[in-house]
Amino acid sequence: MLMNPIKIGLIREGKTPPDKRVAFAPLQAEEIEQRFPHVKIICQESEIRCFKDAEYQELDIEVRADVSDCDILMGIKEVPVANLVAGKTYLFFSHTMKKQSYNRKLLQEALKKKVRLIDYEALKDSQGNRMVAFGRFAGLVGAYNGLWAYGKRFNLFTLKRAFECFDINDLKLEIRKVKLPAVRIVLTGAGRVAKGAMETLDTAGIRKVNILDFLTRTFEEPVYVQLSSADYHTRNGGGHFNREEFHLHPEKYSSHFSKLTKVADILLAGAFWNPAAPKLFARQDMLAADFKIKVVSDITCDIEGSIPCTKRASTIVDPIYDYDPITDAVHPPLSDNKFITVMAVDNLPCELPRSSSEEFGRDLIDRILKPLLQNDPEGVVERGTIANGGKLTNSFKYLEEYVNGRD
Repeated sequence: MLMNPIKIGLIREGKTPPDKRVAFAPLQAEEIEQRFPHVKIICQESEIRCFKDAEYQELDIEVRADVSDCDILMGIKEVPVANLVAGKTYLFFSHTMKKQSYNRKLLQEALKKKVRLIDYEALKDSQGNRMVAFGRFAGLVGAYNGLWAYGKRFNLFTLKRAFECFDINDLKLEIRKVKLPAVRIVLTGAGRVAKGAMETLDTAGIRKVNILDFLTRTFEEPVYVQLSSADYHTRNGGGHFNREEFHLHPEKYSSHFSKLTKVADILLAGAFWNPAAPKLFARQDMLAADFKIKVVSDITCDIEGSIPCTKRASTIVDPIYDYDPITDAVHPPLSDNKFITVMAVDNLPCELPRSSSEEFGRDLIDRILKPLLQNDPEGVVERGTIANGGKLTNSFKYLEEYVNGRD
């Protein structure tokens, strides 16, 4: 069956600071044109993208300055409001689903220009699981940065920064240089982020142990424990932890994470946190004489969220700062041994843009392109569409007040 030709434009990232990632690597662009003969990929010129223009051109992928004639435009971060082309289909992370005030104008403009806005974050299967994400790389780099910070704080070893590594293989070679004393590391979470963090810890040769051993045994080597929500939450009023209830009514639970702060040296926070859920621990807990954690790598980067010392996001260039629980204030990194060192970079996958782009593009090709370009029997793209034809779709009607400035 002949299909109408479709042009997909890989747009240049316009947000500041610039993002080096891209939806499809050069080889993937070539693969798409081979697998979908009616599709042509056009790459917009970019001096900051992790893959050079020449890498696309070498595979006969067209590169040019203007891609506004393409049917579908694909980026990573929010498209600047002025750059939105009327009537086009866009795929990017819009950061509007949680009514983020700083992107209200973006959604208003998308509706005004009758843009079909598909948000990667909203692309989910019938069970509600996300189909494309950068979580694994957030975990990989976040755990790496946590180890880097600990080594730097205690002058134990020197590693390249993650962004100085060419790709994930280069990073894993660097991880093997980690030499830790008998420290204990707590990792929270059980999703993509936590699995990426475990990949880093396993590559570093750090042994995984269960929570009972972590709390009670003596070790002569570095160890880590990976915790799910059930491991550090107690149901108020008694009864067993119920995962479904916890996700729907987290306010019915209390945290007993403080038992871990008495033995752990490093915290890697990789669990999704609902603002209605209890915090891991309170600032008051950090003032206790037996609070042992010295380095916190908040991979999820919830500002003023589950961890009191995450006061602000840090940057790839300046990834760490110190926190003084006595004054509740932020200080320059490594300025006092009494402080807690915090890593809270909010765009961790950007440190490995080539590898994270390749994995993201793989998921797009295998899971999203067919419903996007041919047919969508399971409603994947339909569920992921926030706006179409100047209107919010049914699943996103809750954004109406936000769009109208009343939220």
